[in-house]
Amino acid sequence: MIFRARDWLFEFPRPALVMGIVNVTPDSFSDGGRFLDPAAAVEHALQLEAEGAAILDIGGESTRPGAAPVAEEEELRRVLPVIRQLAGRIKIPISVDTQKPAVAQAALDSGAAIVNDIAANRVDDAMWRLVARARAGYIAMHMQGTPQTMQSHPEYDNVVAAVRAFFVERLERLAGAGVAPEQVALDCGLGFGKTVAHNLTLLAQQGQFTSLRRPLVVGASRKSFIGHASGERADQRWAGGLACACWAVAAGARIIRTHDVRQTVEALRMTENIQAAT
Repeated sequence: MIFRARDWLFEFPRPALVMGIVNVTPDSFSDGGRFLDPAAAVEHALQLEAEGAAILDIGGESTRPGAAPVAEEEELRRVLPVIRQLAGRIKIPISVDTQKPAVAQAALDSGAAIVNDIAANRVDDAMWRLVARARAGYIAMHMQGTPQTMQSHPEYDNVVAAVRAFFVERLERLAGAGVAPEQVALDCGLGFGKTVAHNLTLLAQQGQFTSLRRPLVVGASRKSFIGHASGERADQRWAGGLACACWAVAAGARIIRTHDVRQTVEALRMTENIQAAT
């Protein structure tokens, strides 16, 4: 199995990839405002690379529950200076975390290689066609509703079956838009239209998605369902996030999206050493 993102190629099996989060926003739930200044965001990104990140995920719009949408021009103003300063300076691929095709196109033109799309439940195929043209990587995430509505009352008859069916249907639609399977990774969207029980079930049953033969992305880092179990505030939920990351990789996930890169890299390497000894 391979994941291709423009000139980058990741071939599995291999050690799990850690995707470091760089929020260039004033209102993200865990670190809003800390890296809104481009210089601070670039410095943070370089630190995450030094800590072992294999991918950097740059986002300019908070997608926490209830977050207000950001205008396209503002999102571009936030992310493009950071991407431009990092492109060619770092030795790992840049992902842009956006649901807007125009932002994705500008980011790809500026040096990004991956589009991380929380709105893969979209109807229009413009995002997918630009991904196909650019030969970019694409992370298709499951979400019920929108960031403004997703946590109002999420319901599923069977959350694992629903997410798996979504992945199957999205892979077909992506192929129809010209996106090759090797360009696609899949994210079950923990916290995006899910209750605490839904999130735990999806984590427990990650293995149900491995037969789709695409890299699985898990982003549990600092999310509220971890706080539900631990009682910790967002920036103190790293231990719960590490537990989720290690469990997910043992169950078949291949990419872990996290704020806490150094700790996650160390925990995953130990998890993989234990797996190799079994």
